[in-house]
Amino acid sequence: MNLNDRTKPRKPRVLLPSSSSSETLTPVPKMARKSILKSTVATVLCVFGLYGLSTTFFNPINPYHSRLDLSLPLDSSSKSLSLLSTDSGENLSKFSRNFGPVKVYMYDLPRKFTYGVIESYAVARGGLEKVPVDDVSSLKYPGHQHSGEWYLFSDLIREDRDGRYVVRVSDPEEADLFYVSFFSSLSLVVNPIRPANGEGAGTGYSDEEMQESLMEWLEQQEYWKRNNGRDHVFICQDPNALHLIVDRVKNGVLLVSDFGRLRSDTASLVKDVILPYAHRIKSYSGKIGVENRKSLLFFMGNRYRKEGGKIRDLLFQILEQEEDVIIKHGAQSRESRRMASQGMHSSKFCLHPAGDTPSACRLFDAIVSLCVPVIVSDQIELPFEDVIDYRKIAIFVDSASAVKPGFLVKNLRKITRERILEYQREMQEVTRYFEFEDTNGTVSEIWRQVSMKLPLIKLMINRDKRLVKREMTEPDCSCLCSNQSEIRTFL
Repeated sequence: MNLNDRTKPRKPRVLLPSSSSSETLTPVPKMARKSILKSTVATVLCVFGLYGLSTTFFNPINPYHSRLDLSLPLDSSSKSLSLLSTDSGENLSKFSRNFGPVKVYMYDLPRKFTYGVIESYAVARGGLEKVPVDDVSSLKYPGHQHSGEWYLFSDLIREDRDGRYVVRVSDPEEADLFYVSFFSSLSLVVNPIRPANGEGAGTGYSDEEMQESLMEWLEQQEYWKRNNGRDHVFICQDPNALHLIVDRVKNGVLLVSDFGRLRSDTASLVKDVILPYAHRIKSYSGKIGVENRKSLLFFMGNRYRKEGGKIRDLLFQILEQEEDVIIKHGAQSRESRRMASQGMHSSKFCLHPAGDTPSACRLFDAIVSLCVPVIVSDQIELPFEDVIDYRKIAIFVDSASAVKPGFLVKNLRKITRERILEYQREMQEVTRYFEFEDTNGTVSEIWRQVSMKLPLIKLMINRDKRLVKREMTEPDCSCLCSNQSEIRTFL
């Protein structure tokens, strides 16, 4: 009911003309009015009933309505800790019913932005003498923690790919979204590489020039200009990837690892997608349990970091003398990964402090190792939080509490064997979300997340078309500003 109606004067009682020819009006008897009311209500109920029956039995069922049921972990046990809330699952199913797979057009970029980056890396490492290679299938993308860009690219070029959430289209006119497949993280790695033999000045490769060249190419494209890039998707997983042009592509959907080096007017949870790092150690293949996990807490990584990562040195000072705690300084290398694998597979808890940015691959190494993550990173953002409740698989400690002498180990030792097993069981349920090579794993989940951005993208495109020129002193409403004032310690 319109609230304004409350202020309007009441209508007079309904009066019907009498059989007399005079203009005298006679009030309708109460019994007559009740009879009319009952008839009206009965008619309305019949109409709604018929509509419900016709909707149930005659409307066709959308074949995509059950796709999330197939892709998310189910547990028939009533006592198990479910990772999916009822409301979340219902909302995702409704989304699937209303929207079919999102149509994605992957730009046919000049070779230098994709296979050319791999070739430049291989040349700098001494693995190639002749470029370009005749057969691109002979090229191997180097394994590193930001390899999500390769997995998404290779998924879209597969003929037998899973099309639950996105389908690739060859006609850009049919596309809902446009994927820009530049290997931006690998390009950043190639930039400073010197030849393996140490001679010469390197490849002459410039990541900055590649970024500028990409932008020049994009700005010539009709579909980029059409909606100011709002319907374009970029992967820039390394915190410094696309750093030179990120302000020029920020209208698009950015696939990132965290927001550590991105301004609030550039990236947000509303329009962008948080990706997991590719784990760098082997997944644990044993059963859940603590008998073979002799160490209480394990960490291996760089001790000295910038910005928020300065907490690492403080944690080293506090923990390195503790009994049954293994904390080591180590850089990325094959031997370091072997030692980290052994340490994580034999420890109950794995420490994840902030580094130069809030997140790192170490967290996902811990999850696939069934080593309960202890996260000390106040600004961290996590992937796929609409379907994963991280409190069930990790422990969160604020930085101020974590650096108090004795706080971490004292509280970790209080956690019972049964509680650790609960954490491990929950981690087993979600490990597939962090396996890029699993057909129902990371890549599929990333595309699901991207597909869910489409309604917002269409809203923003239409909104842009009707806005008039205005002065902005605060971030646009498309930005998300989350409450950072509350401190919680889950320990």
